[in-house]
Amino acid sequence: MKTPKQLERCFKGVANHWRIAILRTVEQNDGIAVEELAGALGANIKTISQHTRLLVHAGLLNKQYRGRQVAHSLSSYGKSFMRFMRTF
Repeated sequence: MKTPKQLERCFKGVANHWRIAILRTVEQNDGIAVEELAGALGANIKTISQHTRLLVHAGLLNKQYRGRQVAHSLSSYGKSFMRFMRTF
């Protein structure tokens, strides 16, 4: 079980519409790169990169380097959080 401080970091991590959209997109496209995320969401790469960094810090996304690209996938906590979000 997460501590209150860890839970706060998770909830702050998703407290933005871009980050929620990123989580939904990554859930549907495991291993998606920042460039592909930006295209799918109609946003610039710099914005999406900043938000993915915050989601990784919150423990909701994993990143894996593939040469110059960074692939993103949901962490186990990210998957749990997506199940939680679907209950709303």
